[in-house]
Amino acid sequence: MSKPPLTLYLAAPRGFCAGVDRAIKIVEMAIEKWGAPVYVRHEIVHNKFVVDSLRDKGAVFVEELDECPDDRPVIFSAHGVPKAVPAAAAKREMIYVDATCPLVSKVHIEAQRHADNGLQMIMIGHEGHPETVGTMGQLPDGEVLLVETVEDVATVQVRDPAKLAFVTQTTLSVDDTADIVAALQTRFPGIVGPHKEDICYATTNRQDAVKAMAPKCDAMLVVGAPNSSNSKRLVEVGARAGCGYAQLVQRATDIDWRALEGIGSMGITAGASAPEVLINEVIDAFRDRFDVTVEQVVTAEENVEFKIPRVLREPA
Repeated sequence: MSKPPLTLYLAAPRGFCAGVDRAIKIVEMAIEKWGAPVYVRHEIVHNKFVVDSLRDKGAVFVEELDECPDDRPVIFSAHGVPKAVPAAAAKREMIYVDATCPLVSKVHIEAQRHADNGLQMIMIGHEGHPETVGTMGQLPDGEVLLVETVEDVATVQVRDPAKLAFVTQTTLSVDDTADIVAALQTRFPGIVGPHKEDICYATTNRQDAVKAMAPKCDAMLVVGAPNSSNSKRLVEVGARAGCGYAQLVQRATDIDWRALEGIGSMGITAGASAPEVLINEVIDAFRDRFDVTVEQVVTAEENVEFKIPRVLREPA
């Protein structure tokens, strides 16, 4: 039997960003330098395939520092940690490596600078997400107030409306965040924003690619983890941009083929913590069932690279 034809649109950029790539290399280089086990506080990035691969190499993933022994290295995840965590590691004289994405660290520095200038912070982010927890943990309790929606802006209680600044999680929806920022600026006209957008280049680029691709597609899949903020935002962006069916899948085995019966065009992208091997696995699954023609939808070229911490570049 001949297979039905399918145009498969592949978003570019997609998948790994520079911060994720750096964080994974940090774990691999730490295992190479100090031997296994190396402890990692929280999933290094939000992707089960990546975490399982590193676990097989000798990484032990824990949620809190007190689960780590004093005599083994510990790595802090790409999402960042509250200031109290490296302080506790230093007090215990542990070897630790901070794999926080440099673009998240930029937000941390920004928050501290505003606080030093006497401003109370408002953070736009998702409650409980490790990046939000890490950023809010840069300053004492009460100095960072969290808003998640435009509605939250109307009820947030601030110390002094004339002394406010805002920062954002780096993996948010660009459009949603713009609405929240507008609401903040309407309610607090003097609020100080970041010098440069906090939402990172990779999040913005992947959302732009989805916006360009979605109107062409009968359906769209985002390869990514259910706890990955940037991956979930891509699903939302695809649906809003005109794609009637947009779903998140971790792997090809998660695809609901019955929901895709009769499609003629398919969009595929991946969150910033999803490796290309999983994207290729999904493409191969479509090739098994359809006569596939692949078209790239390119909206940006990425060549960002972040330095590995010096402690890993020095001899053991």
